[in-house]
Amino acid sequence: MTPAPAAAADTDWEALRAVAREAMSHAYAPYSGYPVGVAALVDDGRTVSGCNVENASYGLSLCAECGLVSELQRTGGGRLTHFTCVDGTGAVLVPCGRCRQLLYEFGGPGLLLDTPAGVLPLSEMLPQAFGPEHLAQ
Repeated sequence: MTPAPAAAADTDWEALRAVAREAMSHAYAPYSGYPVGVAALVDDGRTVSGCNVENASYGLSLCAECGLVSELQRTGGGRLTHFTCVDGTGAVLVPCGRCRQLLYEFGGPGLLLDTPAGVLPLSEMLPQAFGPEHLAQ
């Protein structure tokens, strides 16, 4: 049986940020000098993380969220329940629009995001999102 996701108040956000900071330490960001790390809780209790990987052909660079969802799938899939993103100083960031869409695919509107303004559901960060349910019509 899959454990129920913890509520925002019951989540150790600082521990999740520490995982994101550790992931950020592995970022490959020689062009922007802007390393990013992310971490998320999964509905089965796992924690997954990722870091950004830049490329000399800038458009081929990968946001940290790409690494996170790859790690999610590599380690068994599931649904993301809680997410945080940090910059090179460890400060909390919000994911870009492209990454919000990516997170929607793997966490849905109820995914809780750690933001500088507090913990918010993805539905507030990506209102009226397009998702897999639209393709079924």
